[in-house]
Amino acid sequence: MTKKSQIIFDIELDENNVPEKMEWKSTENNEGGECSAAFLSIWDPKQKNTLKIDLWTKEMTTDDMKILYHQTFLTMSDALERSTGEGKMAHQMREFARYFGEEMGIIERG
Repeated sequence: MTKKSQIIFDIELDENNVPEKMEWKSTENNEGGECSAAFLSIWDPKQKNTLKIDLWTKEMTTDDMKILYHQTFLTMSDALERSTGEGKMAHQMREFARYFGEEMGIIERG
């Protein structure tokens, strides 16, 4: 028997199709709630291409967007290392995330 789960996004759009409100929920563990941004990458094995969805609400601040990018770079670094064992490249990505964070004023220069 196979198990299924879903991640569902509900997005309210204005008259120009700009997100005004976004909510998500997971059927796996009943988590979810309101969110201000989402990045979703989907791998198409036939085309060997990534399909991308990038959404953010009007209320998402520039400062919060910078933090989102910084944290996303760190998450991608961890996922690369876990999924491929490429520790050296994951380290380089973390170094870029550190540089990005410093340049954006998210973290202190160290």
